[in-house]
Amino acid sequence: MSDSLETVAAEVSSCRACPRLVRWREDVAVEKVARFRDWGYWGRGVPGFGDPLAHLVVVGLAPAAHGANRTGRVFTGDRSGDFLYAALHRTGYANQPTSVSIDDGLELTGAFITAAVKCAPPANKPTPAERDACRPFLERELALLPERRVLLALGQFGWDVVCSSLGVRPRPRFGHGAEADLPGGLTLLGSYHVSQQNTFTGKLTPAMFDAVLARALA
Repeated sequence: MSDSLETVAAEVSSCRACPRLVRWREDVAVEKVARFRDWGYWGRGVPGFGDPLAHLVVVGLAPAAHGANRTGRVFTGDRSGDFLYAALHRTGYANQPTSVSIDDGLELTGAFITAAVKCAPPANKPTPAERDACRPFLERELALLPERRVLLALGQFGWDVVCSSLGVRPRPRFGHGAEADLPGGLTLLGSYHVSQQNTFTGKLTPAMFDAVLARALA
């Protein structure tokens, strides 16, 4: 049977391979924060989202507990997503600057967004075993995006997982704006993660991230 992005998405959403992550994502979905008490949380693994003919693949760390773990779409419903999708809209990859729910009409053109780990982890820190257990999902997503040309890793974690997934040795050094040529005509770009910690402190500004996306377009 041939693989497909739809098959991967179904398997991600039903995966229970990592007991700690399953317990955490489901506990969060029951013990909701007050501002989302009326939401029916997704509480499962979160697959990638975007254009199946994307030339740009953005790889983050993992779903946020009250973001994608709530809404069911990667980088949707939290401050990181607000920053990311506003930038994608400015550079023409997204049809709108906001991403608040799975049915809000957001569409991506030329871009696919995913995460190295598909379940929300406690303290946003997956273990090495959880990272490795989830990596085949990312590898399958990458293999199923035939037009991919640029991989944009958000943070050191995403950078390392992309390199491992593609068997890149020696591993190039991560940094904001870092660029490395990969086998098969691919280019790996690095950016500081779009986390609230980075964007609120000014470690990552809209102009800095726009410059990385402009390089991806180029």
